[in-house]
Amino acid sequence: MSFADPRVRRATPEDAADVARLLYAFNTEFDEPTPPVDVLAERAARMMEAEEIYVLLGGDGPDGIALMMIHPQIWTGEPDAYLQELYVAPPRRGEGLGRALLEATMDLARELGATHIDLGTSEGDKEAMALYESAGFTNREGGPDGPKMLYYEREL
Repeated sequence: MSFADPRVRRATPEDAADVARLLYAFNTEFDEPTPPVDVLAERAARMMEAEEIYVLLGGDGPDGIALMMIHPQIWTGEPDAYLQELYVAPPRRGEGLGRALLEATMDLARELGATHIDLGTSEGDKEAMALYESAGFTNREGGPDGPKMLYYEREL
């Protein structure tokens, strides 16, 4: 698949080191725990090979990443997409690379048969929220006056 923005391409298992480097940078920038780069690279290669994750890279460095999962949806019988990670390195922000990655992710999700895509972001990440909302995502049910949708998680 070729994407509308030539800066974006689909990653292959051979790109696992770049995928790991960007994921590691993402988590460390936001003070989130992360496995070492070598562990992330091994996991990324294995998961891309098995098509458990789909990864897009952006920029020449590459300098941005989108990581998506596809899973079956019981209500529609169609696949759903989940944008697990979207990250652009700080020096490349403001150049439209995040939007290009987001648009390419949605294109790939459609190509894979998905009819819905969702994601999560932190309440304080105003830039990400603005990007997602400008791309048609909503964090409210029933329009602007509806209740906020919430995301819960816990360790097992």
